[in-house]
Amino acid sequence: MNNITPYSSPHYFIYLLILLLPIIIGLWFGKRFRIYDMFASIVVLITAFFGGNMSQGISLICYIIFEMLIVFIYLSYRKKHNGFWVFTTFVILAIIPLVFVKLDPLIKNPTISLFAFMGISYLTFKSVEIIMEIRDGVIKEIKPYEFMRFLLFFPTITSGPIDRFRRFQKDVVNVPSREEYVELLHSGVNKLMQGLLYKFIIGYFFGTLLLPKIQILTLSYRGQTPLGLSWALVAYMYVYSMYLFFDFAGYSLFAVAISNFMGVKTPMNFRAPFKSKNIKDFWNRWHITLSFWFRDFIYMRLMFTVIKHKWLKNRVTIANVGYLTLFLIMGFWHGETWYYIVYGLFHAGAMITNDAWLRFK
Repeated sequence: MNNITPYSSPHYFIYLLILLLPIIIGLWFGKRFRIYDMFASIVVLITAFFGGNMSQGISLICYIIFEMLIVFIYLSYRKKHNGFWVFTTFVILAIIPLVFVKLDPLIKNPTISLFAFMGISYLTFKSVEIIMEIRDGVIKEIKPYEFMRFLLFFPTITSGPIDRFRRFQKDVVNVPSREEYVELLHSGVNKLMQGLLYKFIIGYFFGTLLLPKIQILTLSYRGQTPLGLSWALVAYMYVYSMYLFFDFAGYSLFAVAISNFMGVKTPMNFRAPFKSKNIKDFWNRWHITLSFWFRDFIYMRLMFTVIKHKWLKNRVTIANVGYLTLFLIMGFWHGETWYYIVYGLFHAGAMITNDAWLRFK
């Protein structure tokens, strides 16, 4: 049996909803069957990671063990101490597997590629969040099964959205009332239908039917215009953007819908991003849980550190340095090639220009 990528086929949802039926019935009657929750999660994880390609499953197990050691050793340390460099060391250790995976195309080491599995980025974001909030003192205790349940929550494991531990924990500990669960079911059905429309109809149209034709047209203009620019290239840019949005937003809607069926209010990832008034508004609407994670755990902490140590005095300069750092890291996260670095610089420049324009107005 080959590995089954979650949400990759309409047929997937038939089997998934059958698997979720006891959970739905239990929540309808005010019961959360925790053992069955665990069983359902194991079934989905086995089909996704332990099919024909066992290496992903083995990598996932090794990763979870490694991250658990990092988190719980730091938790034990934090109860007595609060050293900055120790904290920094543990954050670096937590992201090392992801860094290795990202560097693999450059190094081309088959040993490093063994660390790779579907969704490693999103699990790393969750692990780092827990370490940072342990440091802040807002997470004082966490049990091993709570950590594993948070990281391995199957609706979001491969492509997000990126939830926060304390918010997630409230949902899985408490059972919604009948009225609340009816609302969650209604929300889940709506988002599931919207996701099917986005991914398998609109996304299919842009990605499978239209994009290849535009690509052929774009390549036909290569070498005929200065810098290779053409209207076909502009069309390709917009068509690919539409495909990227509807495909990824569809995945995110599926994850939120299945979470709702399980009594969990996973946050939304997209909120009409193409209606944005400016670039800052765009990043409040596009891949929201990722952009907010980078804002809270990189940008804001960098700002606090720079201001605290008085490395820079001008607040505009501090904000601009923050944007450059934030989007360069985000660019590297997307990929190690030069055009992702340009992507990061472009968005940093757009944010800096937008802020300057708002100050000018």
